[in-house]
Amino acid sequence: PISGSMVLAGILLKLGGYGLMRMMNMMKMNFIKFNFIWITISIYGGLMISFTCLLQSDVKSMIAYSSVAHMSLVIMGLMSSLQWGFTGAYILMIGHGLSSSGLFCLTNMSYERVNSRSMFINKGLMTFMPSMCMFWFMMCSSNMASPPSLNLMGEMMIMNSMIKWNQMTMIMLMPISFMSACYSLYMYSYTQHGNYFSGTFSYSNSYISEFLLISMHWLPLNFMFMKSEMMINF
Repeated sequence: PISGSMVLAGILLKLGGYGLMRMMNMMKMNFIKFNFIWITISIYGGLMISFTCLLQSDVKSMIAYSSVAHMSLVIMGLMSSLQWGFTGAYILMIGHGLSSSGLFCLTNMSYERVNSRSMFINKGLMTFMPSMCMFWFMMCSSNMASPPSLNLMGEMMIMNSMIKWNQMTMIMLMPISFMSACYSLYMYSYTQHGNYFSGTFSYSNSYISEFLLISMHWLPLNFMFMKSEMMINF
């Protein structure tokens, strides 16, 4: 059920990050003592998961792995023990919760019509639902931290805090950010462009309720950027 994936990506993963925030207030000295270990694991894990995303043929698996890659950035920001990293992790959790939940929702809309999550079958969807293709692009672009999404602001703040913590981390952060753009664009271009699957014989159009559902993900994700001082001051 797609509702479980939406709740997992949008709420439960973020509750784990919130738990880390609360624990840092209680055990700050222990986190500072071992932050090098946690940051090293997060950088390595984020890079490996980013490459794993490009190997996926299941749309839902790719979105799930991208959530793990983004959470590695959250852990880096928290373990830097700097105010910018803390705030950036907070903003990135909100932004990615909305973008990944919206992508899971879009995947389910395609699954209800094609009865498959495979990228080899879910292709050429622009032919059937050109209006939904626009939402696919907007959610994928938000997932890759393009302006004016909250993901961009969160990633920039985390990267600034990591460079302040140790400038050498920039060497590994650059490919993580680049791979995020790669698998997001790969997912969009493969599912929306090209020839549609020859075994597809019937297809239903989009509904207004589906447009409304995706809009409720995209609007706060991008318009909260205009009121960013509200979260930075938090």
